[in-house]
Amino acid sequence: MHSIYKIIERTAFKWSRLKTILWYKPCFQKMGKYCLLRKPIFLTPNSIIFGDNVYIGFHARIEGILQYQSEKFHPQIVLNDGVSIQQNLHLTCAESVEIGKNTAIAANVSITDIHHPYDDVNLSIEFQNIISKPVYIGEDCKIYNNSVILQGTKIGKHCTIGANSVVSGEFPDYCIIVGAPAKIIKRYSFEKQKWLKTDSEGNFTER
Repeated sequence: MHSIYKIIERTAFKWSRLKTILWYKPCFQKMGKYCLLRKPIFLTPNSIIFGDNVYIGFHARIEGILQYQSEKFHPQIVLNDGVSIQQNLHLTCAESVEIGKNTAIAANVSITDIHHPYDDVNLSIEFQNIISKPVYIGEDCKIYNNSVILQGTKIGKHCTIGANSVVSGEFPDYCIIVGAPAKIIKRYSFEKQKWLKTDSEGNFTER
């Protein structure tokens, strides 16, 4: 039974690779070499750029919003070389979402550059015009399960985002970021050559 399962899985993998090349790649704004999409549930390929060796797991929704209510947008979603994302990604973009090289994203992560205002109490939130602000995630990061990356967030390179975190704001390179709302708890000290505890602003609290 184990060998049969391996054959089925290998066949499914090869089919996904072939479908990525023949079906998805011609529709994308740009797609590099050796990319793999495994049964996405929704894509807007004309607003998506993939570098080389990008992997997207099952049931991804990667959506560029071209129009909301009466307002039109020009979304750009960029996943650079070596980005890997596990199952159930939910990514929505009206302006810009970019993920840096070799960043790995675990299951059930949401990323959006969109905010739904609730200023007008006489109008359903869903029917109010959206506000967008670019999201950038640096290279070599690791984002763990069930995290939410919100509008306007900028994450530096080689950062870890803990599971179940809700991330908003700007974070420097080489940080460990956890919580809801997410805060820095450690940062790498090149002077000490090790990870040190910090306050929520990233200032070292240990030596």
